[in-house]
Amino acid sequence: MTELRAAAEADLAAIRALLEHAGLPTVDLETAKPKFTVLRENGDIVAAGALERFGSSALVRSVVVAGDRRGAGFGRIIVQELEKVARAARVGRLILLTQTAPEFFAHHGYRVIGRSDVPQDVQRSEQFRSLCPVSAICMMKVLSDSE
Repeated sequence: MTELRAAAEADLAAIRALLEHAGLPTVDLETAKPKFTVLRENGDIVAAGALERFGSSALVRSVVVAGDRRGAGFGRIIVQELEKVARAARVGRLILLTQTAPEFFAHHGYRVIGRSDVPQDVQRSEQFRSLCPVSAICMMKVLSDSE
């Protein structure tokens, strides 16, 4: 049985372990407080992703799927749910940095942009300043209510 929902405080240790296993940053989770969505399968968190809001924009963070569950469509489910949550919160654009999944995000309508094209408040985030290397690809998707 699978369950898609907003993460609870009790989920944070499992989310952190999933992120660390995938080599994704966790150092700023307590300070940035991104809002995670999780996908549970048989009680275990097998995928997660988060939004960190900056005014009318949000940073898509930490989209991760457990190694043994990749290819099952869980990443797509997480991204679609994050977009749904963003629209409900009236977020107009989603921004992300990726080193490993530009094709995945391009398939979901994200396009490559320059880091300098990102709003200043997002550029000041830990993700942009220090956690993601300069070599990471910056991507954005403008959300509309009709999607």
